[in-house]
Amino acid sequence: MTSATSATLSKMTPASLAPYIQHTLIEAGTTRQQILLHARECVTFGFNAAMVPGSWVREVAAELAGTGIEIASALDFPVVGVTTSAGKAAEAEHLVLAGATQIDIGVQVGWLKSGMYREFRDDIEGVVRAAGVPIKVMLELPMLTVAEREAAVELSIEAGAAYLKNASSGAVEVANPESIAWLVERAPMGVLVKASGSIKSFDQSVALLQAGASLLGTSAGIAIVTSAGVGTVTRADTSRSY
Repeated sequence: MTSATSATLSKMTPASLAPYIQHTLIEAGTTRQQILLHARECVTFGFNAAMVPGSWVREVAAELAGTGIEIASALDFPVVGVTTSAGKAAEAEHLVLAGATQIDIGVQVGWLKSGMYREFRDDIEGVVRAAGVPIKVMLELPMLTVAEREAAVELSIEAGAAYLKNASSGAVEVANPESIAWLVERAPMGVLVKASGSIKSFDQSVALLQAGASLLGTSAGIAIVTSAGVGTVTRADTSRSY
């Protein structure tokens, strides 16, 4: 997946956003019927991926077999940085065996703030090596100082991250063009940027793509591509989207 071109963006309609959206369902208590419907929605609307909890990856992978739609999941989330490095790597390997083709991971923000840069990098690298699929790092930019942001990006790239993400959810940061452009400026060739956090409207989605995002993580995908999305959110909220 690459960033949309200016020509593509100028002609974009709500429905044409679908290939950039990772359709997310992570609510507690989600049933098997709901998760399979979620997978089928990805086919119906042409979303890039079904983003689901690890406990449902096997079922979603079976449902989407042969469709070309990515199966994405996340670990060390929603509270990031609480899983051991060994546990994170082992879970990543398990998710891939179950059918995940992409994984978003929380990072060790506390280690970064403690100056434990090698440990921070190795934590990510362990997942990259164990999984063997594209890894997206949820950097939680609002929690970091300017210097910590720079270090987090550099260390994530060194560790082999395929995608940089501004945040794990709208509870941390509402996805905005400024954060996305900042990441894009620092991402070398081959490293992409995913926007996440309370993405709720067509206009907001296009603005994020214009800033250089290659993917959008949101649970409001259907509303967005059917032009039912609400206006752009300008404050943090408690929505989860990865």
